[in-house]
Amino acid sequence: MDHSATTPVDQRVVEAMLPYFGENFGNASSVHGYGQQARAAVDRARRQIATLIGAKQNEIVFVSGGTEANNLALRGLTEIAGSSGKHIITSAIEHPSVRGVCDVLEKHDWQVTRLPVYRNGIVRIDDVRSALRDDTVLVSVMMANNEIGSIQPISEIGAEVRAARGRGQKIWFHTDAVQAAGRVRVNVEDLGVDLLTLSGHKLYGPKGIAALYIRRGVRLAPQMVGGHQERERRAGTENVAAIVGFGTAAKLAAEEMDSRNAHDLALRDAFEQRVSESIDDIDLNGDRESRLPHLSNISFRFIEGEGLLINLDLKGIAVSTGSACSSGTLEPSPVIRALGLSTEDARGAIRFSFGKGNTIEDVDYTVEVLIDAVGRLRELSPLNKKEVSTTSR
Repeated sequence: MDHSATTPVDQRVVEAMLPYFGENFGNASSVHGYGQQARAAVDRARRQIATLIGAKQNEIVFVSGGTEANNLALRGLTEIAGSSGKHIITSAIEHPSVRGVCDVLEKHDWQVTRLPVYRNGIVRIDDVRSALRDDTVLVSVMMANNEIGSIQPISEIGAEVRAARGRGQKIWFHTDAVQAAGRVRVNVEDLGVDLLTLSGHKLYGPKGIAALYIRRGVRLAPQMVGGHQERERRAGTENVAAIVGFGTAAKLAAEEMDSRNAHDLALRDAFEQRVSESIDDIDLNGDRESRLPHLSNISFRFIEGEGLLINLDLKGIAVSTGSACSSGTLEPSPVIRALGLSTEDARGAIRFSFGKGNTIEDVDYTVEVLIDAVGRLRELSPLNKKEVSTTSR
């Protein structure tokens, strides 16, 4: 129940990768036959990933993960911005790899505007328009949030950026589409983005491989130097097997997206309905309509989410209290706090995310365990100031 953190590698992806650990072991930068065989596999994967997002093959740069891609986009762009300006617009609910770079840039005289997302977790276009300044050089807003699933109006934001560019402003637009790519239709031309991040392990591919779409003509300062790989945007020997797996996963995602989404949506809706009917004092976080089909974020009042997570884990159910990249902290999720929830309610938030291996029996079992665990934790909780019911209404 934690497919937003990662997905199992599809067996068809594993089979595509296996030859590149053995007989096809060449270095894709080598000029001999072994190397050219590996190069051909990398190029094929690059085409498959470009097709998934409506890009050109030479606009895809392979990196180690979504975090590196986001760092390359933000750091790479701001380092060459020069006298164009030192202002960035982002949202209050970005992934830590975007939020962290913005925090660092602020310490180096950059100004960052963090747009609010309100109770539904969605940025408002009027706020974007109001935040744009003559010295704004970058807008970075994620396409779909990894904790609450809310889908942002990226194409509308892209139109605002293009309008500013049409007035002669040097400004670029980045979106973190790690959670969205492979789950919703993505076309970089329709979105109007200059940079887009996507990652293999979110769409039944391997971990340790991701890509940054860089629109033709956009210049970035490389963050990894020492080689000529990836058109000198990212030095380092290509991870051929992982790249092949990523490409295969992207191809399968494009072909099976509708059926996967229908499956996940049916399970999510059944789950939310049963939880709402069985457990009192809950909040469903994020927009009810404009959200990813597989994800549900629920706040259970009067309890700590970490305690509930542990209780579920002991029963064989894996869930999350927020971004996997932020696990280990006792602070409530800044994403949930940005929705306007109190600290106590934010601490009780749990993310459930479904995948193609889940069944309706998983939903039934999870709801059964939830009813028992929430009831016991509320009986023990000092936060519980009143009688609460966790049985059927």
